[in-house]
Amino acid sequence: MPVNKQLQIVADWEQRKEQKMATDYQLAQQNVIDNQNKLTGLEQYRVNYLKDGIRKGQLGVAARSFGQHQSFVGKIDAACEQQTKQVSNALVVAEQRKSQWLAQQRKRKAVDMLLKKQALKTQHRQDKAEQQMLDELALQKFIRNK
Repeated sequence: MPVNKQLQIVADWEQRKEQKMATDYQLAQQNVIDNQNKLTGLEQYRVNYLKDGIRKGQLGVAARSFGQHQSFVGKIDAACEQQTKQVSNALVVAEQRKSQWLAQQRKRKAVDMLLKKQALKTQHRQDKAEQQMLDELALQKFIRNK
């Protein structure tokens, strides 16, 4: 198999690999956004729940109800904390995917550059062979004319 054909196969493979890594990175970014939206929703729910508790407290609330309210606020806080960890983890994964994608992009570009270099060498050899043939024809014509 010619070198150019082998390099083209490698270049195509590296291109597909880069596309997959770009897709993985986009999915990781979307995961970050989704997790941040969940966290924002939880935090907003917490604020609304606290406001509702304050409003009910002003109207008068039984101690048991207040205790349940505080317990639930604690659970919401724990959920917010858990979601914050999810956001942090998603950010780490997204950064890893970005690094992998950029590294693969550099690999693909290196293979592309090598492929172009091989194509230039091939073209140069063909140009040289064509020039030699033209020189030979011109020499033969010159010799015949003399």
